[in-house]
Amino acid sequence: MSINFTQLPRTIVEFSGSDQRTFLQGLISQDIEKVSELRSMYGALLTPQGKYLHDFIILQDQANLIFDCETGREEDLITRLSRFKLRADVTLDLRPDLTVFAAFGEGAPEAFGLGPEEGASTRFDQIIATTDPRTGALGCRLIGTRDSILELLNTHEATETAFETYDQLRISLQVPDGSRDLEIEKSILLESNIDDLNGIDWDKGCYMGQELTARTKYRGLVKRGLRAFQADNSAVKPGDPVMAGEKTVGDIRSASGGLVLASVRIDALQDDSADIRAADAPLNRL
Repeated sequence: MSINFTQLPRTIVEFSGSDQRTFLQGLISQDIEKVSELRSMYGALLTPQGKYLHDFIILQDQANLIFDCETGREEDLITRLSRFKLRADVTLDLRPDLTVFAAFGEGAPEAFGLGPEEGASTRFDQIIATTDPRTGALGCRLIGTRDSILELLNTHEATETAFETYDQLRISLQVPDGSRDLEIEKSILLESNIDDLNGIDWDKGCYMGQELTARTKYRGLVKRGLRAFQADNSAVKPGDPVMAGEKTVGDIRSASGGLVLASVRIDALQDDSADIRAADAPLNRL
């Protein structure tokens, strides 16, 4: 068993009040009623037109729900959600005392008493541990104070690694990292792997942006996909165009250690003979 860990650039937003679940249920892509102390979920907030605004991991922390969300965009998330509070008994607060760590590698979830299924959750005193609800291959997340998490990791003889090590694993699994990989008010969930990563509940009732999301799925309107590649050129960087021959078929979203996550047209991905390149060098499909 070899467990690695790194602190993630994530922020915790806490929801309290008797209406917290009903408030969120009509807004986000995930069924909030499936979140419990034993299960976390992954979801997103969309525009009314079904375009991406935020994605987050949702957990229950005793009586309250919390969002594990992208650092630097937490105030925007709170502002957007607060517009819908009206008379609802719900309060949104930042929890600067809480940090988020990823523990990954062979046997990581099992070491913390978690099952292999995505979203399996448990508690160690004041620390929440959850198998990543997007894919268990990313290991698990630990949420609590920094000192308490480091103490827990030390008891498991885990090894601290650079964030880039985790980032490369994430890219290889084609998991988007918020606004690094998704365009705010432009990207749609089905072109961003969110459905494949358990981020949409197709059986829940209406939520903001649900109509366009469902239409995209059932009418087969997906035109692009996020795909991982090994870049032959270390100079490839986010924003670079992805080419197939003389045609621009996409762009690089995030890059780390020679791995890149790119948004590419489906027709180019389906053409096995296509010479897909960026920065004048081949992109090799993983």
